[in-house]
Amino acid sequence: MHNLLVVDDEPIVRKGIVRSLNKAALNIAEVYEAQNGQEALKIVQERDIDLILADINMPKMNGLDFAKAAKAENADVKIAMVTGYDYFDYAVSALRAGVDEYVLKPVSKSDIAAVLRKLIDSREDSSVREELSSLDAQQALQDEQSYKKLIQATLEEELQKSSFSLSVLADKVGLSTGYLSRLFKQNFNMPFRNYLLLQRINKAKILLIGSEMKIYEVCFAVGFEDPNYFSAMFKRETGYTPSGYRKHVKNK
Repeated sequence: MHNLLVVDDEPIVRKGIVRSLNKAALNIAEVYEAQNGQEALKIVQERDIDLILADINMPKMNGLDFAKAAKAENADVKIAMVTGYDYFDYAVSALRAGVDEYVLKPVSKSDIAAVLRKLIDSREDSSVREELSSLDAQQALQDEQSYKKLIQATLEEELQKSSFSLSVLADKVGLSTGYLSRLFKQNFNMPFRNYLLLQRINKAKILLIGSEMKIYEVCFAVGFEDPNYFSAMFKRETGYTPSGYRKHVKNK
């Protein structure tokens, strides 16, 4: 079970986020609230908080400073920042400072659920890596859920390698390609190839708006070999070219 801290100086926004949560679906035990960074940091110091959703623009201590302080208290805490387009530069700074995710205002119920799911998956993936480093692999992978978590962890680590494929993944997790293909579709609701493309495009979005990398550098960083093919796939999935997407978001 997870403990979540929601930090926002606007009570209506904060209460709205809390009311929108499906705690059972997200496996959340307790939800704490704070109206500024100072108050939130005190909660982090006193409570066992593992997930944080915080606004950037707050009095007394802004969200970015709070995030740095919270990470100093607990390096394992997962943090998502909520920001408007007017604070885009802060969002970029947040990514560079180690914030795990961010979501742009206005946020919907589905936006909140999606970003919290990313934080939870990231936290669980980290736990799986630690477990696999200390336990015998065959013992740790006795059930399908363990395989799913290992697959997710391996995808994260290998995403930038253009040579990464279903057969490479099969070798790394110790399954046959055929069995892995069926297992993958069953657990991720789409074929491996489609899922890999989706993850690469999502990673590219973050790099495009969270860094000053050139388009070809983003292309190579997310596992594409051909910048033209990367641009074509990016436009197919998002409706924008990579440069057009970057311009669109920054001009909002």
